Amino acid sequence: MLKCFILDDEQHAIDVLTHYCKQTDYLQITGSSTNPVQALQMVNSQPVDILFIDIQMPDISGIDFVKSLHNRVNVIFTTAYSEFAATGFELEAVDYLLKPIPFPRFIKAVQKVLNTKIQQYMPENTVPFEDDYFFVKTEARGKMLKINMSEIDYIEGMKNYVAVYHNGQKTLALLNMKDLEEKLPEKYFMRVQKSYIVAVNKITGVEGNMIRVKNVKAEILMGDAYKAKVLAYFRSKIMG
Repeated sequence: MLKCFILDDEQHAIDVLTHYCKQTDYLQITGSSTNPVQALQMVNSQPVDILFIDIQMPDISGIDFVKSLHNRVNVIFTTAYSEFAATGFELEAVDYLLKPIPFPRFIKAVQKVLNTKIQQYMPENTVPFEDDYFFVKTEARGKMLKINMSEIDYIEGMKNYVAVYHNGQKTLALLNMKDLEEKLPEKYFMRVQKSYIVAVNKITGVEGNMIRVKNVKAEILMGDAYKAKVLAYFRSKIMG
């Protein structure tokens, strides 16, 4: 779970973000405040993954608040004024949301933090496999090809075949998805929908229902039957 703190001098703005956080199953609100002075002590004294913060506030501006933080926090600025965007990004803010904030735009911002966390705790490509290769029968009669597991990006089911995408190549193999899923090491490969198995260490991020794979332009959609298991795995890899 990503721990979130909301700071805004207007309570209705806090209420909107609170509602959005509760609609997103990997976000947890650990606190909120309309008082920047009180909030500074609260944020500095507890772990916070995402700080949603307004810029124009009495006593302390959002810019000065962020400069006063002791802990490293992923900052998402929220404001009704676009002219502060440049300053916000100079402080290495994750994103800058203009009020009124649409829910899809909110999700896009928090996904940037989630993707960073996922990449941080994914296994490296150099992690060895216990059984690091296998042979497949191809569409050519009597022909077999060797495939290194560490080079697999993803696998796509195609009726009587599967297409294995590996090391910039596409190999059609006489296999079915069920048998292949059972033989691949669960630690390194994940079934994300009926027609797709993805190499875990090649996943670079998740956005909504879409999975992004390293060096692959296509986005892979999570299937409803697999979504809960896939998201549970990613949540287990989020720090904090």
